[in-house]
Amino acid sequence: MSTLALLPDKQTMYQAFVDRDASFEGIFVMGVRTTGIFCRPTCPARNPKPENVEFFPRPVDALAAGYRPCKRCRPMEPKANVPEWLAKVLAAVDAEPLRRWTAADIRAMGVDPTRVRRWFQAEHGMTFLAYLRSRRLGQAFSRIKDGAAIVDASLEADFDSVSGFCDALRRKTGIRPSDAKNRPILKVAQVPSPLGPIMVAGDEEAVYLVEFWDRRMLETQFSILEKRIGALFFPGETDATRSMAKEIESYFAGKLTTFATPIRTPGTASQEEVWQMLLKVPSGKTWTYGELATRLGKPKAVRAIARAVGENRLAIVVPCHRIVGADGKLTGYGGGLWRKRHLLELERNAATS
Repeated sequence: MSTLALLPDKQTMYQAFVDRDASFEGIFVMGVRTTGIFCRPTCPARNPKPENVEFFPRPVDALAAGYRPCKRCRPMEPKANVPEWLAKVLAAVDAEPLRRWTAADIRAMGVDPTRVRRWFQAEHGMTFLAYLRSRRLGQAFSRIKDGAAIVDASLEADFDSVSGFCDALRRKTGIRPSDAKNRPILKVAQVPSPLGPIMVAGDEEAVYLVEFWDRRMLETQFSILEKRIGALFFPGETDATRSMAKEIESYFAGKLTTFATPIRTPGTASQEEVWQMLLKVPSGKTWTYGELATRLGKPKAVRAIARAVGENRLAIVVPCHRIVGADGKLTGYGGGLWRKRHLLELERNAATS
């Protein structure tokens, strides 16, 4: 997981795969739509057609998009071969990827669950449970994209909490389908980006959430929307989410600095005041938390304002990444400081081009 830069262009990455160019190891992985498998740049597999592939900065992002790791090139093993003690665990997961594996299951194989967690944390920046959840979530989205019934896909993936989103969230709250007609419905879609998949949720009129899929607060943000507006979540697209997806693509291409897709920011009065002020931070520029507080007329409320910045659920669109520490250093970004750095770099480059 060494990618700290935006991905090269697609033609370059595809050619790197064709050439089996080892210099691109750690820069990207490639998902093949026709097989549902993702590979590292040096995979010996036959070259797929360019129109059937998509690229991701990290293996975990390919997992989130519904791809399975290739058994030939083993892209989940970026630094070295899987240690012998872990191999049997991963083989068991490969054989039953949708099973809800527990610590007891791992111990039954003679392996310490803590040791597994630490290995995944060191190699992939995520726990083993997060890896398992990513596989289940990704396969559910993949099944739905392939035309499976939403309920069937959710049940097959064994989601029973908000972490499964959509129908799984409905099951968690105890809402029956017959009760849903009087509740606001938000459709949830995955949007690809050079910095990993982005979850976008909205109705036909506006978008309510734009978040990187691996943000720790993502589940909390879904729960907050469910409680604040009574929303139910289903996989799918709306006019608003499709519009946002196109704008996100233009943004990362350096062609867009201000989003036009309507958004909704349900929150407390103080939160909404902060979020509206964030929209005034110019692209290519940064404000400090103190400057933001002063512009809001609350120079002594820096801490409360910083908390509201962190509670923003419209990443990139409501540009909380443009707020920095008093000394200009990057601080506090839910999507990870490496993403914040690259968003600011992207915007500076767009402003000077």
